[in-house]
Amino acid sequence: MIARGGIIGLAGGIILGIFLKGIQALTGLKVYTLLLNVDFIYSKPLPEWVEFGIHLAVAVPIGIGFILIRDWLKFITLLKQSALALLITIPAGFLYFPLSILANKNVPSVYDIRAFGWWAAAHLVFAGVLVWGGWIVRRSASN
Repeated sequence: MIARGGIIGLAGGIILGIFLKGIQALTGLKVYTLLLNVDFIYSKPLPEWVEFGIHLAVAVPIGIGFILIRDWLKFITLLKQSALALLITIPAGFLYFPLSILANKNVPSVYDIRAFGWWAAAHLVFAGVLVWGGWIVRRSASN
C-alpha cells in the first residue's frame, strides 16, 4: 500500500507541476515559480529539477497518507474518497498565502485572485489524481 500511495502522490505531484508550469507559460502568472520556491529556506539558487524534487518529496507522503487513511477508515465509495482527498489537499492550497509572503523571488501577490484561482485549481487536480489513483489501486487489488 505504501508503494502504491507513493506512486499516486508522485503522479499527482507531477501533474500538478505540469499544470502550473503550463498556466505560467500561458498567463505569465508565476504560479509554477511559487510552487517550486524555497528561497526563504535556502537562499542560494537551486536548479529547477532540485526544486521540483522537493515538491515531489512533499507530494509522495501525501499520496501515501491518502491511501493509508482511506484503507484505515475503509472509505470505499467515491464520495468518501473524494472528501478525504479534498480534506488532505485543501490545506496545501492555502499554502499559497504564506509562500507568497515569504518568497524572495518574483511570485504572485497574496492579493492576486487569478493566481490563487489557478493555484487552487491545480490542487483540486491533485486531489482528483489521488481519488483516481486510489480507485485504480482498489480495483487492481480486488482483481
